[in-house]
Amino acid sequence: MRKLEFKMERPGLCSEGQQVTVTEGVLPSNYYYTIDPCLAMSANIPFRNRLQSRIGIVTAVVENPRGFYVTVEFDEPEVTE
Repeated sequence: MRKLEFKMERPGLCSEGQQVTVTEGVLPSNYYYTIDPCLAMSANIPFRNRLQSRIGIVTAVVENPRGFYVTVEFDEPEVTE
């Protein structure tokens, strides 16, 4: 299972166990993913590590001094560098 972390600006937009859909965005040398409808955004992902699945399950929602972070698990192999 592949896990991806997303930055969420406000609490309560996602909850653990929730199924979410992500949209892929393209930059000149990276992809980024957004939990629909614009709930949270991933970091930039290199082209070689493109996400194949578009549906995942929220496994954790964590608050730290920098904000709220959502971990989503996708049904595909973990990326190894």
